[in-house]
Parts: sequence; structure tokens; C-alpha cells
Amino acid sequence: MKIMLTFAIKNDKYLMKNKLLNIKGKLFSLEKPVVMGILNVTPDSFFAGSRQQHESEMCRRIETIISEGGAIIDVGGYSTRPGADDITPEEEWRRLEPALNILMKNFAAIPASIDTFRADLAKRAVMDYGVSMVNDISGGEMDEKMFETIAEIQVSYVLTHFRSGKAPPSPPDRGESAMSFNRDENRFPEDVMLYFAKKLQMLRRLGVNDVILDPGFGFGKTLEQNYELMRELNQFSLLFDCPLLVGISRKSMIYNLLDCTVEESLNGTTALNTYSLLNGADILRVHDVKEAVEIVKLVEKLKK
Repeated sequence: MKIMLTFAIKNDKYLMKNKLLNIKGKLFSLEKPVVMGILNVTPDSFFAGSRQQHESEMCRRIETIISEGGAIIDVGGYSTRPGADDITPEEEWRRLEPALNILMKNFAAIPASIDTFRADLAKRAVMDYGVSMVNDISGGEMDEKMFETIAEIQVSYVLTHFRSGKAPPSPPDRGESAMSFNRDENRFPEDVMLYFAKKLQMLRRLGVNDVILDPGFGFGKTLEQNYELMRELNQFSLLFDCPLLVGISRKSMIYNLLDCTVEESLNGTTALNTYSLLNGADILRVHDVKEAVEIVKLVEKLKK
């Protein structure tokens, strides 16, 4: 980490984080952090309170996200909880399409993100429904066509830290640490930084400019690794000129440490979201939009 930080300090351009995204041909500012509201259209998400399967439920959820101040809506149709079925692309699309149709017809003004690791579905959502961001939990590891597809469709891309290794058929979940890193524990933060440096180089060579980094809390990481990564969060702003997304909403790193349930983990989520904002987060991906928007307002006041 020391070598990487020295490199960053000696190269001023690494201290100037990009605060603008190209969303449908318009500049989307992140000078003030924003909240991404989660729209789950799965029947078995790890947080039962976030599931919306009927169109009326989807519509109400979208309206709630917007009314509570959410700036981006992230639509996901593939459950990543432990033991979830590895559904087909056809089934994932069947779940996604009603929500995408509602967003396009009734809420086109708000940027929409599709949460998928499948390149074909990402392209279809962008081309047919005007989605403006792709949130790929696998960092291009689970579909080799993803990076080239993003370069083709030219939308903002959330690059998540993910190590395939001996991955199970379904991706590691957002609620539990399904796999742990089989490497030197003392090099863990550096591994994450080097992973992003390599992936960013690949994307830049393909002409992808609007990249958002997600450290991947809960993705194949132990409890200790999750908190070690959280402690190093501000280093991302020093090393990379990309916006930073933090998604720790109601995850196991919170409720396992506090010995509570996922339903009781909002207070812990709020604490870590506050820490994230104070250490460089530009986007908070959350289930509880109102609380996150209030945190942003309070932290921005403290920074003045």
C-alpha cells in the first residue's frame, strides 16, 4: 500500500477524481454524493423487505425511491443470496422486463441502472429500454463479452471487485460472504487496488470512460477483510480518478458483527454509510433511501 500511495502522491492527476458521468448524453454531477435506490424484482433476495414481484409493487417502490430523494434506480433480477438458484438468462429477463418497461414509460427522467453480470441482458436493457448504467457484480469475470459490450453501448459501468477463483455456479452474494480469498491476508487491500488498475486499463483501451468503482463489500470476503477494506476506503480517491460506489446496505458484515438480523441492521448500515461518505464515497447503493439521503445532507453540511 505504501508504494502505491507514494506513486499516487507523485502523480497529481491521481488526486483529481472525476465527478461527472455521461448519462444519456448529459453530464451527471457527483460533486455532491447521490443515493442509488435498490429495486429488487427477485422472489428470494437476502433482504425480504426489498422484494417486489408485481408491477404495482414495482411502481410503488420506484415512486418511493424518487420521493425520498434517490437519484438512480438499480434494477436487479438475479438473487445472489446463499443457496439461490442459478436462473437462466431468459428467466432473469422475464423478471427484469416489467420493471424496465415501467421505468421507460413512466419514469424516464431518472437514470436507471441494470444489475446484471450478463452482457446480452445489459445491452438489451440499454438499447430497448434506455437504461443508462450497467452494474456488474462480477467485474467482467462471469461474461467475457461484458467489457466489449460496454464499449459498444457506451454507458456508465460499475466495476465491482470480484475474484472468480473457484467460484460456485451462482455469484457470491450481497448478504453473505460465500467465498474467502485464498491468498496472503496482509496483501488484501493491495490486491483490490491492483485488480482495479488492471481492469481499468482494459476498459480504457476499449474506449470506456465512465467507470464507477465498487470495492465489492460482501463479495467473497471474510468479515475482517470487509472491515479492512472499509478502513482503506479513502485510498481509492487517491489512486483512481473514478467515482466510488459503496454498497453495504444491510449486509452480513453488519448484522453478523452486531449479532442482529438483517431486518435490524439499518442502524449499522447508517453508521457505515456515514463513514463511507466521510472517506470518499460518491454513490450509496441502499435499500433505505430516505435515511441515506439524510446522511448525505448531514455530511455535506459538516464538510462546509
